[in-house]
Amino acid sequence: METDVHMKHQAIKQMMKKRNRGTGYAALALIGVITSLAVMTLDSATAHATIHEHGYTYRYDYWGDVQDSPDIFSVTQTYTSADLLLEPRMKNPEGLYAHENMLYICDTGNNRIIELTVDDAKKLSVSRIIDSFQGGPGVNTFAGPTDIAISEQGNMYIADMGNARILQLDENLNYISELGKPEDSALDAGLIFQPYKIAVDTAERIYCVAKGINKGLCKYEADGSFSGFVGALPATYNLWDYLWKKIASQEQLAKMTSFVPTEYDNLYMDYEGFIYAVTGNVSEDDLKSGQVSAVRKLNLLGSDILVRNGDYDNYGDLYMGDGGGHQGPSLFSDVTVFENDTYVCLDRNRGRAFGYDDQGRLMFAFGGNGNEDGTFNWAIGIEHIGTDLFILDLQTGTITTYSLTEFGRLVFQAIDQFDDGDYDGSRATWDEVMKLNGNYDLAYIGIGRSLLRQKNYKEAMRYFEIKYDDDNYSKAFKQYRKEWVESNILWIVIILLALFLIPMGIGRYRKIKHDIATADIFLIDQ
Repeated sequence: METDVHMKHQAIKQMMKKRNRGTGYAALALIGVITSLAVMTLDSATAHATIHEHGYTYRYDYWGDVQDSPDIFSVTQTYTSADLLLEPRMKNPEGLYAHENMLYICDTGNNRIIELTVDDAKKLSVSRIIDSFQGGPGVNTFAGPTDIAISEQGNMYIADMGNARILQLDENLNYISELGKPEDSALDAGLIFQPYKIAVDTAERIYCVAKGINKGLCKYEADGSFSGFVGALPATYNLWDYLWKKIASQEQLAKMTSFVPTEYDNLYMDYEGFIYAVTGNVSEDDLKSGQVSAVRKLNLLGSDILVRNGDYDNYGDLYMGDGGGHQGPSLFSDVTVFENDTYVCLDRNRGRAFGYDDQGRLMFAFGGNGNEDGTFNWAIGIEHIGTDLFILDLQTGTITTYSLTEFGRLVFQAIDQFDDGDYDGSRATWDEVMKLNGNYDLAYIGIGRSLLRQKNYKEAMRYFEIKYDDDNYSKAFKQYRKEWVESNILWIVIILLALFLIPMGIGRYRKIKHDIATADIFLIDQ
């Protein structure tokens, strides 16, 4: 392509020789511009190809425009049932869970749980197939298991949805107990208990997402007693429906949809015991109006304490138009949280992963729908071990592994250094990030936050201003103003006294002068 541009350039110059000298200079100048644009186009295409060589990562800037980014995560391998020597192959797996160096896949369609070992080379291999257990009053096999969690004590908790129970087993697969439908008068007596997703805290309290229950997470104490619902999502409605229900007849009301809370889709318990819960039962209007949050961080009281300091709310893609047969908003099916409070939400609608930092700023988005490595047909589960990501595809029964790129390693290192109080190191690492991507907003903001902690407020303001970070700019300006006043207080007092005393002195001088002049006139008259 570069050769073609060069040949065209030479041909046009030969044509110009036949014209008058003055016109030739103008034409050659125009050719230079055209050639430069052509080379720029080639460079741009080359850069774009480089970005897409191992994946496609993007984020949104302050204006809501899509900005290409170097990959933070890159695909290391995609494992199929054949790669894992599984027979029969996985069928509609719906759960993925990580514990230490082990991965657990709930192979729902085959009524089993697959335990995988992740070795030092980050390779996956099957260590055992769990399809039954010992003891218990009922059947000792599973029926459509959808999730698993392991406590610090090593006990397994399995959402055995087809058998309407949550099983508690020890590490040797011996039956301990089981949990059934919550005993709550607010629940329909005919409701079938369908535990779908579970999490367990350090005290072995169990939190469960159950299908058909929209009152929040079902909470069970360590002894198995049901203790209530936690973190119910608010009911969603629009103003017109609300007003109409106020004036509608009973017959009309019976035909209308009730305002009911939204159900959660999945949950994740972080290292501090906070629960991150996501929902894909949302509409575009719900998300953009702020009526429903696609991801929440729940404390022990069930209150949402997720920090949202980003330019946009944490609901995935900003643009929700039709593309590739998929339309509407991102529908989060799972979430995982790293030890630095960075969390990644998985979108089953377009097969994308959205990473946010602890302030709620979008760090990266990657993935898509398709049959190539790094794309999915139905992204259902996401987990991490260390800084490696694992994504499960329900439809193809594959698991894709991701590792940090050099760019991603620097981003995570800068965040870790800031959390550890190493502000000089964090700033230096963010500088390295900017060398790889000078348009990465979080690098500017990260440097600004480091400078802010180092009390270099004026310089911090400059970095925040570049990326329109109004909140942090205001914090830095407030401290800079205070610091400036304290360091210039003497001059401020002198100036204020001067502004007060000089007019007073001038007035006094004029009065004395007037009195003297008046006295002289009085003496002359005498």
